[in-house]
Amino acid sequence: MYLLEIHPLKKYIMLSIRLKYWILLCFLLMIFSACGEKIHREKYYGVVPKPNVMELGQGRFDLSRRTKFCFLDKDTLLRYSVENFNTIIEKSIGEKLDIIISDKPVNKSINISLDSELEEEAYRLQICSNRIDIVGGTAKGVFYALQTMQQLLPNSVLEGEQADRIELPEIKITDKPYFKYRGAMLDVGRYYFKPEEIKQFIDVLAMHKMNVFHWHLTEDYGWRIEIKKYPNLTKVGSIREKSPYRMERGKPIQFDNKPHGGFYTQEEIRDIVKYAAERFITIIPEIELPGHATAALASYPYLGCKGKDYKVETIWRVTDEAFCAGRESTFKFLDDVFTEIVDLFPSKYVHIGGDECRKVRWEACPMCQKRIKDEHLKDEIELQSYFVKRVEKILQSKGRKIIGWDEILEGGGSSTATVMSWRGVEGGIEAAKKGNRVIMAPSSYCYLDFYQSKDMSKEPLSIGGYLPIDSVYSFDPLKGLTTKESNYIEGVQANIWTAFMDTTEIVYYMALPRLAAVAEVAWSYQNGETLTYSDFKDRMADFRVLYDIRELPYAKYMFEENDSIK
Repeated sequence: MYLLEIHPLKKYIMLSIRLKYWILLCFLLMIFSACGEKIHREKYYGVVPKPNVMELGQGRFDLSRRTKFCFLDKDTLLRYSVENFNTIIEKSIGEKLDIIISDKPVNKSINISLDSELEEEAYRLQICSNRIDIVGGTAKGVFYALQTMQQLLPNSVLEGEQADRIELPEIKITDKPYFKYRGAMLDVGRYYFKPEEIKQFIDVLAMHKMNVFHWHLTEDYGWRIEIKKYPNLTKVGSIREKSPYRMERGKPIQFDNKPHGGFYTQEEIRDIVKYAAERFITIIPEIELPGHATAALASYPYLGCKGKDYKVETIWRVTDEAFCAGRESTFKFLDDVFTEIVDLFPSKYVHIGGDECRKVRWEACPMCQKRIKDEHLKDEIELQSYFVKRVEKILQSKGRKIIGWDEILEGGGSSTATVMSWRGVEGGIEAAKKGNRVIMAPSSYCYLDFYQSKDMSKEPLSIGGYLPIDSVYSFDPLKGLTTKESNYIEGVQANIWTAFMDTTEIVYYMALPRLAAVAEVAWSYQNGETLTYSDFKDRMADFRVLYDIRELPYAKYMFEENDSIK
């Protein structure tokens, strides 16, 4: 027994050694814990668009299969709000989170409620160690809160790596968009994209918290929407015999000599509209008039001043052709078309184009000249204003409002039309001064089909222009306006004209990440001086992971050391 006894001094020494090991172990655990928090902080700063108010805590919430969505409100749209986030979680933990209904918050759950005092797209997001609380003005606000929470997930989760639990940082966010209208236009008149490709584009808009998809459906180069009363619009007007694949000044145009066609059936349109609505995105259709109408004229020649010899255009240019403003049959046709359009699209707006209408045919047309005389108009410019106002009355009779490019102001524009300013900001400023609602979409900041690099040999072929991402980010939609005039600015829109974009891969390369810059201008404008390009660039370093996991092509210039502002 004596040999097994330990001397008191030795016992003290051994206890001291053990105590030192425990202290060292605790110290290491603190370091590892701090490192974990740091990772979450870095991930948090990747949120785009930038939230209004953000406070970061020290703890974390562990999300697992046991976590549930707890609805404290019976709004049926809430299920759409959580679906996208739930799909991402399923890929990591192996199953979607269950949804329960409760009259009070539940611990270890994601509690979702609505507050009528919040604006409809506003939200509050609070992640605590024992639960997550999301409060939205409506289901839309909840959807945006979960888009933000998606960006707080570790990259490994976004990439689908299997996990038993997912750590989310303790955080409190109060957020809402500045502009009600945050849109992007995609031109399918030049190149048709399949319904599943349109849905993917809608998903990309939702990822950026954008809420309007402006769908440019008709052009000189193709009519892309089924109108049952006028089947030739798609039988004839949706197909052109060839497309230009290179256009250089002073050189012959090079064509591919391949027919290009395609259109969306009304069944497909309804499905896409529903798909967008589930992501809280409104689709605004555009039917071009009075110009950019050659595909329609080729389908029904009596709609033009010449009345014959039309074909779907094959060259990217502004043609002389337009709907005849002197024929009553033109307005009967448009009334019929819009009857079917408003049945397909629930949007309060219909876009009617109104841009780049040459007056050559009208000047030589006896019927158009008679219309000018009978309506006591000064000239063909006022004739276009007459045309637009008649179409506006048609749509008003169907309970809709019109949006048109800024040319609709010419000749005495409608005081009730919404103006989309594309030829710089001047048209928008003029419209706001007159009291028209305005959407700012100037080519100098918002045309994402322009080149992104001065070295154009590194870029896909473009129609022209140069617009680096830092220039997009510098856009101030309210510059030059008084406080009163600023109230007429509905929002901001990016435009993607597809003259040389025959695949979605090229579309995304040209649009991303510049679309994120437009989205942040539209959502976070009230953050003012805190919105700096350098801060945006730092956050985009994390946000780009969302592009990577979806395998979306995007330009890498802003992520290189020598980007365009250095």
